[in-house]
Amino acid sequence: MSNVNLNWFGLMMVLCVFANCGNQQAGDVEQRFPKEMVAFAPYSDRSLFSGTDSSTWDKHIRERGFILYDDGLYKIWYTGYNPDRSALKFLGYATSDDGIRWERYSENPIYSERWTEDVFVLKDQGLYYLFAEGKDDVAHLLTSTDGIQWESRGDLTIQSVAGDTIPAPYGTPTVFIKDGTWHLFYERVDAAIWVATSVDKLHWRNIQDEPVLIPGPEDYDKGAVAANQIIEFDGKYYLYYHATSNPDWNKGGSPVHWNSNVAMSEDLIKWKKYPNNPLVENNESSPVTVWDGRRPKLYTMHKNMHLYLPK
Repeated sequence: MSNVNLNWFGLMMVLCVFANCGNQQAGDVEQRFPKEMVAFAPYSDRSLFSGTDSSTWDKHIRERGFILYDDGLYKIWYTGYNPDRSALKFLGYATSDDGIRWERYSENPIYSERWTEDVFVLKDQGLYYLFAEGKDDVAHLLTSTDGIQWESRGDLTIQSVAGDTIPAPYGTPTVFIKDGTWHLFYERVDAAIWVATSVDKLHWRNIQDEPVLIPGPEDYDKGAVAANQIIEFDGKYYLYYHATSNPDWNKGGSPVHWNSNVAMSEDLIKWKKYPNNPLVENNESSPVTVWDGRRPKLYTMHKNMHLYLPK
């Protein structure tokens, strides 16, 4: 065989190796991040739900609203506010038959006794639990039998592994139940995400004192991260979170653009970020997925609601 043929053969072998490696890497990503978790396309470029932009209590909405598909209805609990009327953030409620057209509850706000923002809602054994940020990012818990009449259960407290109380802030409370154990994912000024567990849902202790998800190293989330929802799918866990590249996001004076992302874990502790993050840019954040028995929907909630359908 001539040297030319040998060189050509060698080149083809190298190309085949790289191609196989590329295919294997793509397959590994698809295995860790199946399309149900990551492949979404915008339903419309228009928001589906927003503040009224009028004199109502919910002239504006902000941060995470939370949607459940419950009893054949899409239900959203959201944070509304009107700075012309009050500095407080209140809890609103709306429903939808199709997840697209929403109707506000006629007696909103449904809870106005204290600051309630960035809400997370779950239903367990017939009781609704709502975890939210309060003033100064002190998380608190409400419960309800119908999702409309809410009763305060008090502030959350979080301890280190050693049992020392961790001072607030701890915000964007996100809860996941696994084998009867309640897990709380929380942030501290969006600097990172930690996880704690609890027996009574008010007093929590860190599983470890190191965060389970930190900003970076990629640019899209190097400035801040906060968890929004945990989903279990095919034996793996998926954490939907929002982020920004701007580390000075809370200082003012520079533009801040948020995005929506996902990470995967097999143990709720070690998380691997999706290599094709962000899922959604366009300054849309606070992502939550909703499963209605037919197909998943991805909603971004801040500062207006947008819908993304599976591709």
